[in-house]
Amino acid sequence: MDLNLRQLRAFVSVVQTGSFTRAATLLNLSQPALTVQIRRLEEALDARLLDRTSRTVAPTRLGRELLPVFQRVLRELDSVVIDTRDLAAQRYGVVRVATLPSFAASSLAEAIALFRADHPGVTFQIKDVIAQRVLDLVRSEEVDLGIIGGEIRDPEVSTLYRTSDVLHVVYPHDHPIGTIPNVTTEVLAEHPLVLMDPATSVRAVVDRAFIEAGRLPVVACEATYMMTAVGMVRAGLGLTILPGSAREIRAEATLRSRPIADPRFERAVCLIKKAGRTLPAAVETFCKTVALIF
Repeated sequence: MDLNLRQLRAFVSVVQTGSFTRAATLLNLSQPALTVQIRRLEEALDARLLDRTSRTVAPTRLGRELLPVFQRVLRELDSVVIDTRDLAAQRYGVVRVATLPSFAASSLAEAIALFRADHPGVTFQIKDVIAQRVLDLVRSEEVDLGIIGGEIRDPEVSTLYRTSDVLHVVYPHDHPIGTIPNVTTEVLAEHPLVLMDPATSVRAVVDRAFIEAGRLPVVACEATYMMTAVGMVRAGLGLTILPGSAREIRAEATLRSRPIADPRFERAVCLIKKAGRTLPAAVETFCKTVALIF
């Protein structure tokens, strides 16, 4: 069966206007071209849909039964076309992002606010998870974008934008480490540390820095979330090492932070997507906003 939408529109227009002449004008067709469309539709269905005389045109019984079906098909298609154009014009849509928690509450929130000022119809789905989970969600295409710490060497993933984040030591305001001119790996090795979970990107940087310096950290506790690590520092369990961009550092008035004077304590931060996939227009534009904020 060889049906097409032009034939359906031709039939619906003729029935609605009650005239081949008026339907042809409405569709911007010549009357012979419209007649051909109707004839091909009837041939494809092997049935007469219109009764025609020199003065009148009316749908047959089958034509009347098919009319609402064809109208529904055309309405649904028109709706799809309008929705697609709206998505392409970024009038609305959904941007799905998996991100490290430290960025979800800071730079990412700022980027979303800036983007939505110009695109209020676009909504966001945010999954704030640890680094490995970010990577998994991007690979499986459950999200459009990922914000992850560390260098990415994965053929399934493309890096769209890269920046870096210097790690800070977080300590009580009266801790003696605050008076030391430069906080180095050797200094850190002398104090109990509250370290992030081994699956986090921060912990990967810290472990590598200690190994390259030939030192071992004194691990007092481990935490998955930065706010938990901050709470443990406040309780006097040790110092912690967090990204300088983390707002958790500024959440406690009794705590202080300062950058670690060792270039090894620097974390790469990457905006990633699934390799070989085309992003929706709204997501593409949001990537540019992220690059401005980060």
